[in-house]
Amino acid sequence: MISFYRKYWRTAFDIALIVLTVYLFMLLFSYLYKIATPIFLALIIYAMIEPLARFLHRRGLRKSIASAISVLLFVTVILGALVGAGIIFTSQIMNLVAKADDYKIVFQEQIVERVADLQSRLEALPPDVVDKSKDYASQFTNKAAKLLTGFLSGLVNSLTSFSTFMFNFVVGIILAYFLSIEIESWKRLAEDKTPKTFKAAFFFLKENVLRGILSYVKAQAKLISLTFVVIFIALLLLNVNNAFSIALLSGIFDVLPLLGVSTLFIPWIIYLFIVGNTSLAIWLSAVLIVVILVRQFMEPKITGESLGVSAFTTLAFMIVSLSLFGVAGVIVSPVLIILLKALSDQGYLQRWIRKPIEEYPSDLTAR
Repeated sequence: MISFYRKYWRTAFDIALIVLTVYLFMLLFSYLYKIATPIFLALIIYAMIEPLARFLHRRGLRKSIASAISVLLFVTVILGALVGAGIIFTSQIMNLVAKADDYKIVFQEQIVERVADLQSRLEALPPDVVDKSKDYASQFTNKAAKLLTGFLSGLVNSLTSFSTFMFNFVVGIILAYFLSIEIESWKRLAEDKTPKTFKAAFFFLKENVLRGILSYVKAQAKLISLTFVVIFIALLLLNVNNAFSIALLSGIFDVLPLLGVSTLFIPWIIYLFIVGNTSLAIWLSAVLIVVILVRQFMEPKITGESLGVSAFTTLAFMIVSLSLFGVAGVIVSPVLIILLKALSDQGYLQRWIRKPIEEYPSDLTAR
Protein backbone atom coordinates (compact mmCIF):
# COMPACT_ATOMS: atom_id res chain seq x y z
CA MET A 1 0.00 0.00 0.00
CA ILE A 2 2.85 2.37 0.83
CA SER A 3 4.45 1.71 -2.55
CA PHE A 4 1.15 2.64 -4.20
CA TYR A 5 1.06 5.97 -2.37
CA ARG A 6 4.70 6.64 -3.20
CA LYS A 7 4.00 5.95 -6.84
CA TYR A 8 0.81 7.98 -7.24
CA TRP A 9 0.99 10.77 -4.64
CA ARG A 10 2.18 13.34 -7.18
CA THR A 11 -0.61 12.39 -9.59
CA ALA A 12 -3.22 12.53 -6.82
CA PHE A 13 -1.86 15.88 -5.62
CA ASP A 14 -2.04 17.41 -9.12
CA ILE A 15 -5.57 16.12 -9.71
CA ALA A 16 -6.63 17.40 -6.28
CA LEU A 17 -5.29 20.85 -7.13
CA ILE A 18 -7.29 20.91 -10.38
CA VAL A 19 -10.46 19.72 -8.61
CA LEU A 20 -9.94 22.32 -5.88
CA THR A 21 -9.48 25.05 -8.49
CA VAL A 22 -12.69 24.01 -10.27
CA TYR A 23 -14.56 23.89 -6.96
CA LEU A 24 -13.35 27.33 -5.88
CA PHE A 25 -14.20 28.78 -9.29
CA MET A 26 -17.75 27.40 -9.15
CA LEU A 27 -18.13 28.54 -5.54
CA LEU A 28 -17.03 32.05 -6.54
CA PHE A 29 -19.33 32.07 -9.55
CA SER A 30 -22.35 30.91 -7.50
CA TYR A 31 -21.67 33.65 -4.95
CA LEU A 32 -21.29 36.31 -7.64
CA TYR A 33 -24.43 35.05 -9.37
CA LYS A 34 -26.44 35.51 -6.17
CA ILE A 35 -25.23 39.05 -5.47
CA ALA A 36 -24.89 40.26 -9.08
CA THR A 37 -27.64 38.55 -11.08
CA PRO A 38 -28.54 41.76 -12.99
CA ILE A 39 -24.95 42.05 -14.23
CA PHE A 40 -25.01 38.55 -15.71
CA LEU A 41 -28.38 39.32 -17.29
CA ALA A 42 -26.91 42.55 -18.63
CA LEU A 43 -24.11 40.66 -20.37
CA ILE A 44 -26.64 38.35 -22.04
CA ILE A 45 -28.87 41.26 -23.08
CA TYR A 46 -25.83 43.18 -24.34
CA ALA A 47 -24.87 40.24 -26.57
CA MET A 48 -28.37 40.36 -28.07
CA ILE A 49 -28.71 44.12 -28.61
CA GLU A 50 -25.14 44.99 -29.63
CA PRO A 51 -25.20 43.63 -33.24
CA LEU A 52 -28.12 45.90 -34.19
CA ALA A 53 -26.69 48.85 -32.23
CA ARG A 54 -23.32 48.43 -33.97
CA PHE A 55 -25.04 48.18 -37.37
CA LEU A 56 -27.04 51.38 -36.79
CA HIS A 57 -23.95 53.16 -35.48
CA ARG A 58 -22.06 52.30 -38.67
CA ARG A 59 -24.96 53.78 -40.64
CA GLY A 60 -24.34 57.17 -39.04
CA LEU A 61 -26.43 57.19 -35.87
CA ARG A 62 -24.89 58.18 -32.56
CA LYS A 63 -24.09 55.13 -30.44
CA SER A 64 -26.43 56.26 -27.67
CA ILE A 65 -29.35 56.56 -30.10
CA ALA A 66 -28.47 53.29 -31.85
CA SER A 67 -28.29 51.46 -28.50
CA ALA A 68 -31.60 53.01 -27.40
CA ILE A 69 -33.33 51.81 -30.58
CA SER A 70 -31.88 48.32 -30.15
CA VAL A 71 -32.97 48.17 -26.49
CA LEU A 72 -36.47 49.40 -27.39
CA LEU A 73 -36.79 46.73 -30.08
CA PHE A 74 -35.52 44.11 -27.64
CA VAL A 75 -38.05 45.11 -24.97
CA THR A 76 -40.93 45.30 -27.45
CA VAL A 77 -40.37 42.06 -29.32
CA ILE A 78 -38.40 39.65 -27.15
CA LEU A 79 -39.66 40.67 -23.73
CA GLY A 80 -43.22 40.85 -25.04
CA ALA A 81 -42.97 37.37 -26.50
CA LEU A 82 -41.46 36.00 -23.28
CA VAL A 83 -44.15 37.55 -21.10
CA GLY A 84 -46.94 36.32 -23.38
CA ALA A 85 -45.53 32.81 -23.51
CA GLY A 86 -44.98 32.86 -19.74
CA ILE A 87 -48.60 33.83 -19.06
CA ILE A 88 -49.96 31.08 -21.32
CA PHE A 89 -47.54 28.49 -19.93
CA THR A 90 -48.31 29.41 -16.32
CA SER A 91 -52.09 29.29 -16.77
CA GLN A 92 -52.00 25.92 -18.55
CA ILE A 93 -49.61 24.39 -16.01
CA MET A 94 -51.85 25.57 -13.17
CA ASN A 95 -54.75 23.91 -14.98
CA LEU A 96 -52.76 20.65 -15.07
CA VAL A 97 -52.01 20.96 -11.35
CA ALA A 98 -55.71 21.48 -10.61
CA LYS A 99 -56.63 18.31 -12.52
CA ALA A 100 -53.91 16.12 -10.96
CA ASP A 101 -56.33 14.69 -8.38
CA ASP A 102 -58.84 13.81 -11.12
CA TYR A 103 -56.17 11.94 -13.07
CA LYS A 104 -55.16 10.14 -9.87
CA ILE A 105 -58.72 8.95 -9.22
CA VAL A 106 -59.15 7.70 -12.79
CA PHE A 107 -55.87 5.80 -12.57
CA GLN A 108 -56.86 4.12 -9.28
CA GLU A 109 -60.24 3.11 -10.65
CA GLN A 110 -58.69 1.57 -13.74
CA ILE A 111 -56.19 -0.44 -11.69
CA VAL A 112 -58.94 -1.81 -9.44
CA GLU A 113 -61.19 -2.66 -12.40
CA ARG A 114 -58.42 -4.50 -14.24
CA VAL A 115 -57.43 -6.51 -11.19
CA ALA A 116 -61.07 -7.36 -10.45
CA ASP A 117 -61.52 -8.48 -14.06
CA LEU A 118 -58.40 -10.61 -13.80
CA GLN A 119 -59.70 -12.17 -10.57
CA SER A 120 -63.01 -13.06 -12.18
CA ARG A 121 -61.17 -14.86 -14.99
CA LEU A 122 -58.68 -16.64 -12.78
CA GLU A 123 -60.49 -18.14 -9.79
CA ALA A 124 -57.21 -19.28 -8.27
CA LEU A 125 -56.32 -15.74 -7.26
CA PRO A 126 -56.70 -15.03 -3.53
CA PRO A 127 -59.82 -13.04 -2.61
CA ASP A 128 -57.85 -10.19 -1.07
CA VAL A 129 -56.00 -9.39 -4.30
CA VAL A 130 -58.39 -6.59 -5.16
CA ASP A 131 -57.97 -4.96 -1.76
CA LYS A 132 -54.20 -5.17 -1.92
CA SER A 133 -54.10 -3.89 -5.47
CA LYS A 134 -56.29 -0.99 -4.46
CA ASP A 135 -53.94 -0.13 -1.61
CA TYR A 136 -50.86 -0.41 -3.83
CA ALA A 137 -52.49 1.63 -6.57
CA SER A 138 -53.54 4.28 -4.06
CA GLN A 139 -50.04 4.53 -2.59
CA PHE A 140 -48.40 4.67 -6.02
CA THR A 141 -50.79 7.24 -7.45
CA ASN A 142 -50.60 9.42 -4.35
CA LYS A 143 -46.81 9.53 -4.53
CA ALA A 144 -46.86 10.10 -8.29
CA ALA A 145 -49.47 12.85 -7.95
CA LYS A 146 -47.49 14.57 -5.19
CA LEU A 147 -44.32 14.37 -7.27
CA LEU A 148 -46.02 15.76 -10.37
CA THR A 149 -47.86 18.46 -8.45
CA GLY A 150 -44.72 19.48 -6.60
CA PHE A 151 -42.71 19.71 -9.83
CA LEU A 152 -45.35 21.70 -11.69
CA SER A 153 -46.07 23.94 -8.71
CA GLY A 154 -42.36 24.66 -8.28
CA LEU A 155 -42.15 25.46 -11.97
CA VAL A 156 -45.08 27.84 -11.71
CA ASN A 157 -43.67 29.47 -8.56
CA SER A 158 -40.34 30.05 -10.28
CA LEU A 159 -42.14 31.69 -13.19
CA THR A 160 -44.56 33.74 -11.13
CA SER A 161 -41.97 35.39 -8.87
CA PHE A 162 -42.21 38.48 -11.06
CA SER A 163 -41.03 41.01 -8.51
CA THR A 164 -37.45 39.75 -8.25
CA PHE A 165 -37.29 38.73 -11.90
CA MET A 166 -38.59 42.05 -13.21
CA PHE A 167 -36.27 44.04 -10.96
CA ASN A 168 -33.23 42.07 -12.14
CA PHE A 169 -34.37 42.23 -15.75
CA VAL A 170 -35.01 45.98 -15.74
CA VAL A 171 -31.66 46.65 -14.08
CA GLY A 172 -30.06 44.29 -16.59
CA ILE A 173 -31.55 46.21 -19.52
CA ILE A 174 -30.28 49.52 -18.12
CA LEU A 175 -26.80 48.09 -17.54
CA ALA A 176 -26.76 46.56 -21.03
CA TYR A 177 -27.66 49.95 -22.54
CA PHE A 178 -24.81 51.73 -20.76
CA LEU A 179 -22.42 48.90 -21.56
CA SER A 180 -23.32 49.20 -25.24
CA ILE A 181 -22.50 52.91 -25.15
CA GLU A 182 -19.26 52.52 -23.19
CA ILE A 183 -17.96 49.27 -24.68
CA GLU A 184 -15.10 50.89 -26.62
CA SER A 185 -13.73 52.61 -23.54
CA TRP A 186 -13.95 49.34 -21.60
CA LYS A 187 -12.07 47.55 -24.39
CA ARG A 188 -9.31 50.17 -24.36
CA LEU A 189 -9.05 49.95 -20.57
CA ALA A 190 -8.80 46.17 -20.73
CA GLU A 191 -6.17 46.39 -23.48
CA ASP A 192 -4.00 48.82 -21.52
CA LYS A 193 -4.35 47.48 -17.97
CA THR A 194 -4.68 43.70 -18.33
CA PRO A 195 -1.48 41.70 -17.64
CA LYS A 196 -0.13 39.52 -20.43
CA THR A 197 -0.86 36.31 -18.55
CA PHE A 198 -4.54 37.19 -18.22
CA LYS A 199 -4.65 38.28 -21.86
CA ALA A 200 -3.24 34.92 -22.92
CA ALA A 201 -5.81 33.14 -20.74
CA PHE A 202 -8.61 35.26 -22.20
CA PHE A 203 -7.62 34.54 -25.80
CA PHE A 204 -7.34 30.84 -24.98
CA LEU A 205 -10.85 30.89 -23.55
CA LYS A 206 -12.14 32.88 -26.50
CA GLU A 207 -10.65 30.59 -29.12
CA ASN A 208 -11.21 27.22 -27.46
CA VAL A 209 -14.17 27.69 -25.14
CA LEU A 210 -16.36 30.69 -25.90
CA ARG A 211 -16.75 29.92 -29.57
CA GLY A 212 -17.52 26.30 -28.82
CA ILE A 213 -20.10 27.29 -26.22
CA LEU A 214 -21.78 29.81 -28.53
CA SER A 215 -21.97 27.36 -31.41
CA TYR A 216 -23.24 24.65 -29.07
CA VAL A 217 -25.90 26.95 -27.57
CA LYS A 218 -27.07 28.02 -31.03
CA ALA A 219 -27.24 24.41 -32.19
CA GLN A 220 -29.17 23.33 -29.09
CA ALA A 221 -31.56 26.28 -29.46
CA LYS A 222 -32.33 25.17 -33.03
CA LEU A 223 -32.86 21.56 -31.94
CA ILE A 224 -35.09 22.56 -29.01
CA SER A 225 -37.12 24.84 -31.28
CA LEU A 226 -37.50 21.99 -33.76
CA THR A 227 -38.66 19.66 -30.97
CA PHE A 228 -41.14 22.26 -29.71
CA VAL A 229 -42.63 22.88 -33.18
CA VAL A 230 -43.00 19.17 -34.00
CA ILE A 231 -44.64 18.31 -30.67
CA PHE A 232 -46.85 21.42 -30.64
CA ILE A 233 -48.22 20.76 -34.14
CA ALA A 234 -48.73 17.06 -33.35
CA LEU A 235 -50.61 17.79 -30.12
CA LEU A 236 -52.80 20.35 -31.88
CA LEU A 237 -53.69 17.80 -34.55
CA LEU A 238 -54.51 15.29 -31.81
CA ASN A 239 -56.69 17.86 -29.99
CA VAL A 240 -54.69 17.50 -26.77
CA ASN A 241 -55.44 20.11 -24.13
CA ASN A 242 -52.66 22.47 -23.00
CA ALA A 243 -50.66 21.65 -26.13
CA PHE A 244 -48.50 24.78 -25.87
CA SER A 245 -47.38 24.11 -22.28
CA ILE A 246 -46.70 20.42 -22.93
CA ALA A 247 -44.64 21.26 -26.02
CA LEU A 248 -42.72 23.94 -24.12
CA LEU A 249 -42.13 21.57 -21.22
CA SER A 250 -40.88 18.98 -23.73
CA GLY A 251 -38.42 21.56 -25.03
CA ILE A 252 -37.18 22.14 -21.47
CA PHE A 253 -36.71 18.39 -20.95
CA ASP A 254 -35.01 18.18 -24.34
CA VAL A 255 -32.11 20.18 -22.88
CA LEU A 256 -31.28 17.33 -20.48
CA PRO A 257 -28.73 14.90 -21.92
CA LEU A 258 -29.65 11.19 -21.88
CA LEU A 259 -33.19 12.00 -20.65
CA GLY A 260 -34.81 14.30 -23.18
CA VAL A 261 -38.46 14.24 -24.24
CA SER A 262 -38.84 10.58 -23.22
CA THR A 263 -38.80 11.68 -19.56
CA LEU A 264 -42.15 13.37 -20.14
CA PHE A 265 -43.73 11.20 -22.81
CA ILE A 266 -43.05 7.66 -21.55
CA PRO A 267 -44.91 8.06 -18.17
CA TRP A 268 -47.72 9.84 -20.03
CA ILE A 269 -48.03 7.03 -22.58
CA ILE A 270 -48.01 4.36 -19.85
CA TYR A 271 -50.75 6.22 -17.99
CA LEU A 272 -52.88 6.42 -21.14
CA PHE A 273 -52.55 2.68 -21.77
CA ILE A 274 -53.58 1.92 -18.19
CA VAL A 275 -56.63 4.20 -18.21
CA GLY A 276 -57.76 2.77 -21.53
CA ASN A 277 -57.01 5.69 -23.86
CA THR A 278 -55.16 3.39 -26.23
CA SER A 279 -55.65 5.47 -29.36
CA LEU A 280 -54.00 8.58 -27.93
CA ALA A 281 -51.24 6.46 -26.37
CA ILE A 282 -50.39 4.95 -29.75
CA TRP A 283 -50.38 8.36 -31.44
CA LEU A 284 -48.15 9.82 -28.73
CA SER A 285 -45.80 6.86 -29.10
CA ALA A 286 -45.59 7.66 -32.80
CA VAL A 287 -44.93 11.33 -32.02
CA LEU A 288 -42.16 10.36 -29.59
CA ILE A 289 -40.53 8.11 -32.20
CA VAL A 290 -40.74 10.88 -34.81
CA VAL A 291 -39.19 13.43 -32.43
CA ILE A 292 -36.33 11.07 -31.53
CA LEU A 293 -35.67 10.21 -35.19
CA VAL A 294 -35.82 13.85 -36.30
CA ARG A 295 -33.39 14.87 -33.55
CA GLN A 296 -31.01 12.01 -34.34
CA PHE A 297 -31.10 12.91 -38.04
CA MET A 298 -30.83 16.68 -37.65
CA GLU A 299 -28.40 16.88 -34.72
CA PRO A 300 -25.26 16.07 -36.74
CA LYS A 301 -26.29 18.54 -39.45
CA ILE A 302 -27.12 21.38 -37.04
CA THR A 303 -24.47 20.81 -34.41
CA GLY A 304 -21.64 20.23 -36.87
CA GLU A 305 -18.51 19.11 -35.05
CA SER A 306 -19.29 17.44 -31.77
CA LEU A 307 -17.92 18.89 -28.59
CA GLY A 308 -16.55 15.47 -27.78
CA VAL A 309 -18.06 15.39 -24.28
CA SER A 310 -20.20 12.35 -23.52
CA ALA A 311 -23.82 12.85 -22.48
CA PHE A 312 -23.24 10.86 -19.29
CA THR A 313 -20.34 13.10 -18.26
CA THR A 314 -22.34 16.24 -18.97
CA LEU A 315 -25.42 15.07 -17.05
CA ALA A 316 -23.40 13.77 -14.10
CA PHE A 317 -21.46 17.03 -13.85
CA MET A 318 -24.71 19.05 -14.06
CA ILE A 319 -26.33 16.98 -11.29
CA VAL A 320 -23.34 17.39 -8.96
CA SER A 321 -23.12 21.11 -9.77
CA LEU A 322 -26.84 21.56 -9.08
CA SER A 323 -26.53 19.81 -5.71
CA LEU A 324 -23.49 21.84 -4.65
CA PHE A 325 -24.08 25.27 -6.19
CA GLY A 326 -27.74 25.45 -7.27
CA VAL A 327 -28.81 27.09 -10.52
CA ALA A 328 -25.47 28.85 -10.92
CA GLY A 329 -23.74 25.46 -10.98
CA VAL A 330 -25.97 24.24 -13.79
CA ILE A 331 -25.22 27.40 -15.78
CA VAL A 332 -21.45 27.21 -15.47
CA SER A 333 -21.01 23.42 -15.59
CA PRO A 334 -21.07 23.12 -19.42
CA VAL A 335 -18.49 25.92 -19.58
CA LEU A 336 -16.14 24.06 -17.26
CA ILE A 337 -16.61 20.77 -19.09
CA ILE A 338 -15.73 22.38 -22.42
CA LEU A 339 -12.81 24.20 -20.78
CA LEU A 340 -11.40 20.98 -19.31
CA LYS A 341 -11.76 19.26 -22.68
CA ALA A 342 -9.98 22.15 -24.40
CA LEU A 343 -7.17 22.01 -21.83
CA SER A 344 -6.86 18.27 -22.45
CA ASP A 345 -6.85 18.68 -26.24
CA GLN A 346 -4.18 21.37 -26.04
CA GLY A 347 -2.01 19.18 -23.79
CA TYR A 348 -2.17 21.36 -20.68
CA LEU A 349 -3.68 18.69 -18.44
CA GLN A 350 -1.04 16.20 -19.55
CA ARG A 351 1.68 18.67 -18.50
CA TRP A 352 -0.02 19.65 -15.25
CA ILE A 353 -0.72 16.10 -14.03
CA ARG A 354 2.43 14.15 -13.29
CA LYS A 355 2.08 10.45 -14.02
CA PRO A 356 4.26 7.57 -12.77
CA ILE A 357 6.53 7.05 -15.76
CA GLU A 358 7.02 3.35 -15.06
CA GLU A 359 3.23 2.83 -15.34
CA TYR A 360 3.18 4.22 -18.88
CA PRO A 361 5.89 2.50 -20.95
CA SER A 362 4.45 4.02 -24.14
CA ASP A 363 5.52 7.47 -22.91
CA LEU A 364 9.10 6.25 -22.51
CA THR A 365 9.21 4.83 -26.01
CA ALA A 366 7.66 8.02 -27.38
CA ARG A 367 10.49 9.99 -25.84
